[in-house]
Amino acid sequence: MAENEDLSSSNSSSSSSREDMHFFEGVEKLLEIWFAPNPSNKNADLRKIPRPMWDALLKTVRCEIISFTRNEQIDAYVLSESSMFVSKRRWILKTCGSTTTLACLEPLLRLASEIAGYTELEDLFYSRKNFKRPELQVSPHRGFEEEVAFLDSFFDDGRAYSLGAVNRDCWHLYTLSRGGGGKQLLMNNNNNVNHHVANGTTNVNMNLIESLQLPDPDQTIEILMTDLDPQVMAVFTKDVCNTGLEATQKSGIHKLIPGMVIDDYLFDPCGYSMNGVSKSGCYMTIHITPEPDFSYVSFESNVASSSYGDLITRVIDTFQPGKFIVTVFANKTSPAANVSRELEHLGTIAQWKRRDIQFSRFPTYDLTYAQYCKYPS
Repeated sequence: MAENEDLSSSNSSSSSSREDMHFFEGVEKLLEIWFAPNPSNKNADLRKIPRPMWDALLKTVRCEIISFTRNEQIDAYVLSESSMFVSKRRWILKTCGSTTTLACLEPLLRLASEIAGYTELEDLFYSRKNFKRPELQVSPHRGFEEEVAFLDSFFDDGRAYSLGAVNRDCWHLYTLSRGGGGKQLLMNNNNNVNHHVANGTTNVNMNLIESLQLPDPDQTIEILMTDLDPQVMAVFTKDVCNTGLEATQKSGIHKLIPGMVIDDYLFDPCGYSMNGVSKSGCYMTIHITPEPDFSYVSFESNVASSSYGDLITRVIDTFQPGKFIVTVFANKTSPAANVSRELEHLGTIAQWKRRDIQFSRFPTYDLTYAQYCKYPS
């Protein structure tokens, strides 16, 4: 996450207070898209999209690439505002600040069709925690309703959900309904994604399918932390550490998931981002906004496990949040398919007590949401 963002370029007026100018929105917007295998093009691969095209796409989001690492399974980019991951048919963009994540949807679908060789969209997930300062966001992110309307302009079958207490900490999700019950669901207008852009109407041939085969195992865990210990957060400033590597080692981040190749970055004067990738194609990513008035840390990984209790404990012990949200997505073939039962029994984790838990079942994924607070608060 970039700590030198100029909020004067956002929707804030020229009379914005000094407080506005020193605020940074750590909460990320997370967009994950899966493309269906193309039977007529076995070599279809999102990693065929060249770097200059990614640079141009990210410019529409208002961020840029800082660092890059790759292996045979996944390309991982550290951005000025969080991260991007590109694998054969899965694409993930996670951006903080006042970035415009959804603005890249149309160019991404075009690149996936024209360069990568995909013609069908298998799944889409857009999610985020509630913003601390939503009034500083810009279109189409000025509110969840606006984000939903924007996504609905692409997809007829989108579904929007909010979990948690909407007047306090909550988590928003937009995903696609693939009909359930084995029915194929196609988009309107001859199965095209149609929408209006500034230079005219653009049609992107990107069909939505429902696969009749069992999906590959897939899971994602996110831990979104606020009200963090100031002494822990001080590690992620240039006053304490000089490099990302030093902050990674001093904080113990490198111990969270063993076997990850880590690409880290420490911003000036403060802030931290890292990506980790494994040979199997698993990833982890952490982003830290350390300022006491709006401290925020996010942890995300798709590492497979039938139990996440130990991982959650390691993460919260490392960062010492006052509050945190855990979300776990797992499909039917994932080892994490029954993690909801584990979280249901984790009413207390060390000093943190669960205040809320909710379960949602989708045609191909189950979702568990839980919110914890450090007691006795």
